[in-house]
Amino acid sequence: MENQLQKKYGLFTAITMVVGIVIGSGIFFKTEAILEATGGSAMIGILSLLIIGAVMLICSYTFSILATRYEKVNGVIDYAEALVGERYAYYVGYFMAVVYYPTLTCVLAWVSARYTCELFSLPDPAAGGACFAIAGFYLTGAFALNSLAPIAAGKLQVSTTVAKLVPLLLVGVIGVASGLRDGTLASNFAAPAASGNESQLLFSACVSMAFSFEGWIITTTINSELKNARRNLPIALMAGAAIVVAVYVCYYLGMTGSLPAGELMSGGSAMAFERLFGRAGATALRVLIVVSCLGTCNGLMLGCVRGIYSVAARGRGFAPRVFARVDKETNMPANSCIMALLICSAWLLYFYLGTLTGRLGPLRFDPSELTIVTLYGAYIPMFIMMMRRGGLGVFKGRVMPLLSIGCCAFMLAAAFIGSFTDVCWYLAVFAVIMLTAVFFDRR
Repeated sequence: MENQLQKKYGLFTAITMVVGIVIGSGIFFKTEAILEATGGSAMIGILSLLIIGAVMLICSYTFSILATRYEKVNGVIDYAEALVGERYAYYVGYFMAVVYYPTLTCVLAWVSARYTCELFSLPDPAAGGACFAIAGFYLTGAFALNSLAPIAAGKLQVSTTVAKLVPLLLVGVIGVASGLRDGTLASNFAAPAASGNESQLLFSACVSMAFSFEGWIITTTINSELKNARRNLPIALMAGAAIVVAVYVCYYLGMTGSLPAGELMSGGSAMAFERLFGRAGATALRVLIVVSCLGTCNGLMLGCVRGIYSVAARGRGFAPRVFARVDKETNMPANSCIMALLICSAWLLYFYLGTLTGRLGPLRFDPSELTIVTLYGAYIPMFIMMMRRGGLGVFKGRVMPLLSIGCCAFMLAAAFIGSFTDVCWYLAVFAVIMLTAVFFDRR
């Protein structure tokens, strides 16, 4: 074994990573959730989409500035180390390896399984035993592909990204045309929120929408494996972010044009697809959605298996000599991959017992949404130090980091205002996990 990852990915793979990781399951099943969160107001829903899209674009641009200056093992951890210090980078890396990557990955495995169950009309598609078993199978499959055949995993990311854009654009174009023709689109946007304070509803919608935009930062995990990373990574971050926002706006408009808001909330995407494409067309779209979700799960696992390695490569965490090893045959950190699968499996079990079935009492928060509390909080010290370092000019070194800090503050406020109780329980679990990071930090 040797402890260095080789350059094996190009610019197109990096762009498809951004698009493919972000566009996955969230936008398919969050449209009705956002309408429910906004009391049926399509206008507040599109506003939340544009706000979170702007957050993604601003933060992506700021990180693209850092990507032109720092290149080591794992983008965001490299930036944290260079700007704030080694210890801070260790805790950021530990959080991403143990909480952020695994929670998103296991939830995507579940969503892929849920749509598979719906496709084959299996009982209790969301929380049944079949769904849980299929989710475990998908999780293991993504692990095997990324740990044993990383180049094939990159090619799969490219092909599934192309496949997932098809249903989104079809729904967008045909749904908008249908909604304009029969007046559904205008009616949904003219309808006021059913109840509640509009600002409260907007914050709740932003929290729900945040999951649909999450994952773009994972592209920085292939920093050390990306050819000409200082040029290609910034391009990938910005191009990918712009594509995601444009496609999401198109899809959201298409969905709100397909059915009245009340029917869309009760019937979900399945009813909308049948309304637009008929039963056969809806089935074909569901197949593409499963492919889309699996592609996102693959992309998340791509970052997940490198998580522990990114910490161990710096000589920190538990057994760094063991987890920093890179296999000569696969050029992958095999031990880190195995640990990632175990951590993902533990989070999948929590998600099933807590979030889906409520068997853990108050510990029922959705980890895939609430990780934004700590993730965006972790960005703030980095942006502050970016402003203090200087050498980047007024726009890149002052304006963009300041705007990014404002975006992070908004995301934190939205999470607390929209889901205060769940956030408090999540932070309690987060604190316990980070105490283990303190224990393992022998340096």
